[in-house]
Parts: sequence; C-alpha cells; structure tokens
Amino acid sequence: MDLKNKILKIQKLISLNKKSQAKDQCEKLIKKFPDNSFILNMYGLILQSIGRINESINYFEKAIFNQEDNYAAMNNLANSYRNIYEFKKSEDLYKNVIKNDPKNIKALNNYSNLKRKLNNYRDAKTLLLKALTIDESNVTILTNLVVCCQGLGEMTNAKNYAYKILEIEPLNTSAHKLLSSIVNYNKEPDHFNKMKKLLSEENLNNFSSSEKVQLFFAIGKAYEDIKDYENSYNFLSKANLIEKQKNSLNYSSIEKLCNNLVELFDTINLENFPKIESKKKNIFICGMPRSGTTLVEQIVASHGQISGAGEIHYLSKIINDNFMENDNFNKPKVLDEMSKTQNLLLEKYHSILNQHQFGNNLITDKAPQNFLWIGFIKLFLPNSKIIHCYRNPKDNCLSIYKNHFSSSTMFWAYDQKDIAEYYLSYSKLLEYWKTKFKNFIFDANYENIVSSPEKEVKKIISFCDLEWDPECLNFYKNKKTPVQTVSVSQANKPIYKSSVNSNEEYSKYLSGMFDILDRKL
Repeated sequence: MDLKNKILKIQKLISLNKKSQAKDQCEKLIKKFPDNSFILNMYGLILQSIGRINESINYFEKAIFNQEDNYAAMNNLANSYRNIYEFKKSEDLYKNVIKNDPKNIKALNNYSNLKRKLNNYRDAKTLLLKALTIDESNVTILTNLVVCCQGLGEMTNAKNYAYKILEIEPLNTSAHKLLSSIVNYNKEPDHFNKMKKLLSEENLNNFSSSEKVQLFFAIGKAYEDIKDYENSYNFLSKANLIEKQKNSLNYSSIEKLCNNLVELFDTINLENFPKIESKKKNIFICGMPRSGTTLVEQIVASHGQISGAGEIHYLSKIINDNFMENDNFNKPKVLDEMSKTQNLLLEKYHSILNQHQFGNNLITDKAPQNFLWIGFIKLFLPNSKIIHCYRNPKDNCLSIYKNHFSSSTMFWAYDQKDIAEYYLSYSKLLEYWKTKFKNFIFDANYENIVSSPEKEVKKIISFCDLEWDPECLNFYKNKKTPVQTVSVSQANKPIYKSSVNSNEEYSKYLSGMFDILDRKL
C-alpha cells in the first residue's frame, strides 16, 4: 500500500472514531517518515482528540519546523494552546495564519472561538463576519454567529442566522435547537410545525442519537411554550433517556467527591496559615446549575467597578491538575501550599484570568459548580466573595431536566434520580461550608430577587463592599457581560416571575425526582 492510501486509511479510522487504531497506524508511518509534516500534523490531531494536549503541541511544532507554511498545523497548535489556557501564544499563532493565509476560514473561526472564550464577543463576531464574506454558506460559521449574537443580546440577528442555516440544511438539528431557545412558539408557530415534520420515521432513522437529542429538547421546549406539558415532558424524557445512555457515570462520583472534600477540610487547621493579599479580587457566583447564577452575574457585573468573566472553569482545572491524584486529594500538597503567601492556586488562577485584560480588579466567576471548591477559595483566594445562588429545589431540578448542556461534567443531568441525588449532595456540602466558614458565603435567593429586585440586589452589592450602582438593575439593557450559557435568552430580558413554581405543571411526570427531594430535604 502506498503512502497516500495509508494516510487515507488512517483518516477513515479517525472518521469512524477508531482513535486507538488510527494512533497505532500513524506511529508506524512516523517511524518511516519522521520529517513528513502532513503525518506529524495528523498525529498531533489524534493526540489532541484524546486529550493528550501537551504531546500534541510537540508534534504540531515538529510539523511546522519541517514545513514553515503548514498553516493547518499552526492552526491546530493554536487550538492546543487555547485548550491549556495559553491564550497569548494561541492568539499570536491565529494572527500569523490569518496574515499569511487571509482566507483560512478554520483559523478565523478558531480565533473567534478564542475571543469568545475571553468574553470578547464583539471581536469574535467581526472575525466570523469576515469568514462569511469568504463563504456565505458555511454552516459552522453561521452556527457560531447565532451563538455570538445571542451572547451579545442581538436576538433578531441570531434568529436570522439560524433561519439561514435551515435554508441551507433543513435537517440541521443543531440550528433547530438554537432557534428553539430564541423563538416564543405562542407567537411564532411556523418553526414548530417544521420541527414536527422532522419526526417522520424516515428522518429519525437517519438522525444520529445526538441529533435526536437536540430535536427532542427543542420540541419539548416548543410544547412548553404552548402549555402542552404532557407532550413537552414526553419529548424531554426521550431526549434525556438518549443522553443518559451515552455514559455510565451517575451522581455517585459527585457524592464521593463531596465526602472527600469534607474529610479533607475536617482535618485542616484553618487558623494557622499566612494572610494572602492580591490586588485582583474575585466574586465567585455559584450554586446548582440553573439556580440563577447567570442572572446574578448579569446584575453584579453591571456595576461600574466589576468585570464579568462569565462561566469559566479555570479554578476546577487548577485544583484537579495540582491537588488531586486518582480522584483523591493530595493533602500534603494542600498543606504545603497553605504555608505560602503566594500559593500555586492563586498564581495560576490570576495568571489565566489576567489574559482576559479586564479593566477592573474586581472580577466575577460564575461557574456554578465552584460550590465544590469553596474550601479551596477560602484557603487560597481568601479576599474573594462567595455568592451562593439558590431557588425552589423542584424548580431548579426541573430546569436542569429541561435543558441540554455542552459540558461533560453534566453527565448526571439526564436522569431524574441522578439530578435529585446530586442536589442532595450539593445541599449537604453547602451546609458544611456555611458551618465551616461563617459569614464568608452570601445566600442569594432567586424568588426573593424576582419579587423584590432592588432590595435584594442592594444586599448583594453591599456584601461585595461596594457603593450602590443603579445600573445593576438595568443589566438587560447594557449587556456589559456576554452570556455563554443555556440561560442566554432569559438573561436578555428584565427580571420576570414566570419561572417561579414552574414545577407544578410537571409534577405528575417527575415523581422519580420529586419524591426523593420530598423525602430527604
């Protein structure tokens, strides 16, 4: 078999997701052709796809060394640097590719993704519009424009781009799902009818499981809009069942993590560690997903002295990479870092955050599941403020069940029992943190905020040691912080009450979840 056919065989293995076989075949080729830039780049892509990012960097660099104008390898190297939060290196590479190859759509798209990661949605949109002038029918670019416009609160533009995708690809379930998050089907039934036509046996047989999940979640939302809760639940349950079957993990891994955290902090003397100072201070807005964290960040980050970082996951990665071994905490490493005035977690966290180039020293981080790391925040980022968001448990758990999440850490979110048990583990850990660290955590109740916005928001701003800024109540107008989460549509509206007690409409379908909450809370 000649080299070309061997390469085609490896590419076929990659397309079939047979990454281990592709890796083995590629390694054999590298031994024969150690300076072949194309093969080195291909091997780097395989390593990148299986999470071996640092090794992939090595091979992309070799590919570029052997062929200076290998812009595909350069673009892939930039992606790897972006994955390990080396944003400056990543940006320089994207710029270099675009300078030398101005019509490189992949580089424009990936550079846009970096800009979004840095919360710079306006520059991200500009890059995508440039790519669109090169190929106006590029569905990937159009899809990212929908997401970008949503984040910027440009809902009409987002809707128009989604419709353009469907003109090109009527069966594009990702576009249907994006559109469903924007459209109110009480007022615009046409798209709903188009989605229902996709439910024919012929179409469903051709859809992948992931495509079915997107379509079913979208139709479930549409039925909810028209208040047909039985059909809404039927489609939501189908979507959740498919997603649940994709992985074998459940809430028990989170339960173990919570127990390990309690065990670790029960043995740590919190009195004897140096006072840590930092010019940059953080406001961590956390709680269950769908508990109001996006709303609270939009409110708080509208303050003139605060910058919003959005839902970033730097803290979790730093802790996992540096303080955990085989799912257990490295207590000696924790104690060692506690003894330092400039600890590893603080330095790494702010080093990544500084790349955002925020104008303020007070920055919000609204990754909901940072509730897990409140102990680490207290130890290593003690100047921080913790705002814990919570709402009616049944409304909260229902909202999780109704949504599809891109994060792999949300594997527990597609089963009624798993969601309820996760909620119980979260609730138990929060009580532990509040007992351990009195007055360090502010409880922000969603129902109180929507019923008395000014009163409750003033309490939050006071907790952050700031003067009142009336712009905090105009968050939906100023759109200062782009929204990156499934809450994007809600965050672009004034505070509303319709989601309070929303569980009542679904209660007879969710006994598997609600019975656990009733029994154990």
